[in-house]
Amino acid sequence: MGRRWRDGRGKLVVQRADGTSVSLPLEIAASYRARTKGLLGRDSVDGAMLLSPASGVHTFRMRMAIDVAYLDRRLRVIAVHTMKPGRLGLPRLRSRHVLEAEAGAMAGWGLVAGASVRVEGVVSGAA
Repeated sequence: MGRRWRDGRGKLVVQRADGTSVSLPLEIAASYRARTKGLLGRDSVDGAMLLSPASGVHTFRMRMAIDVAYLDRRLRVIAVHTMKPGRLGLPRLRSRHVLEAEAGAMAGWGLVAGASVRVEGVVSGAA
């Protein structure tokens, strides 16, 4: 069930444990260049950024702390961590995609290990 996206924008839908869902803006970084840049040089992010394919991230040269969620190929959350600038996150064995957001945001969305997400309304080339 492999997913391949192009750089662009869409919506991330988080399925919460209580059966409700939350929808938020999503940037997709699928090309090598977009994944390499990620959130570097930014002071904030509106919603989240999906790096795909990816199994790990770093926060070297970042200006802000971020939440990182590792996703498997079915878009189920494997783990969620908060990373300060200047850190190296170890790759996750089953991770195929990584979500990044401002520190603390994912807890507010109810994004925890075991939760699942969907990507909707992708518009390529808008990243």
